[in-house]
Amino acid sequence: MPVLKASLLLFLLLFLLPLGLSAARHRMAGHGDGWWAADRSSAGLLPPAAQHSPAVVRVFAARTVRWRGIFAVHCWLVLKPEGAARYTRYDYTAWGAPIRMNGFEPDGRWFGQVPEVVFAADGKAAAALIPPMLAAIEGYAWRNHGDYRPWPGPNSNTFVAAVLDAAPGIRVALPPTAIGKDYPYDGRWIRPTHSGTGLRLTLGGYAGLTLAWVEGIELNLLGAVAGLDLRRPALKLPGLGRIGMPGQDGPGTATP
Repeated sequence: MPVLKASLLLFLLLFLLPLGLSAARHRMAGHGDGWWAADRSSAGLLPPAAQHSPAVVRVFAARTVRWRGIFAVHCWLVLKPEGAARYTRYDYTAWGAPIRMNGFEPDGRWFGQVPEVVFAADGKAAAALIPPMLAAIEGYAWRNHGDYRPWPGPNSNTFVAAVLDAAPGIRVALPPTAIGKDYPYDGRWIRPTHSGTGLRLTLGGYAGLTLAWVEGIELNLLGAVAGLDLRRPALKLPGLGRIGMPGQDGPGTATP
């Protein structure tokens, strides 16, 4: 009984309470215009492509639409080879062909929500990452109509996680609110993390455990993630995300 009571208390503190606080925050923030009228303009996080010759890689994340924004973010990729005159944005969505190219501004607000930079690389570092990332996008298995599933995956965050896995040297963790990032897109229930600094065990995306230096300790329960980052001290809580130091050494930068 003491073990059961302790487990219930931890579940309340680490999962239900943070989700309740996130729901209250979401309600207080209001919903604004409907999704069809929400702002999707550039947030000004990228320089004009034609005036910026170096290669660029970005991973953005923003709160999802309507009530799903209580607990989840939507992640997407932006790539630009050296000398290219425009950025190419890749989203994985529930409408149309799942892999959507340039459906929105590269650094656009996600239906009114300003994105955050999860990962950034420029110049030679970006140029080295782009070929394996493009190969991963082209070879992504869940690319057909009907493949998208909002929960437990494969969804937008599963897609970004798969592309990051294919690019060596990216030592970054997707936000704990990136529901679907732990879905086993390649059928492997145990695998190295993106950073290569630990292991991730997932039970079909419904539950899992991550132990890694960059990703930290993460307990996944029905897609919600609670955990602890020891490297850059922070709590990871469902709905609320990181509470503590930023996940990267600088805003959106790769970690050494």
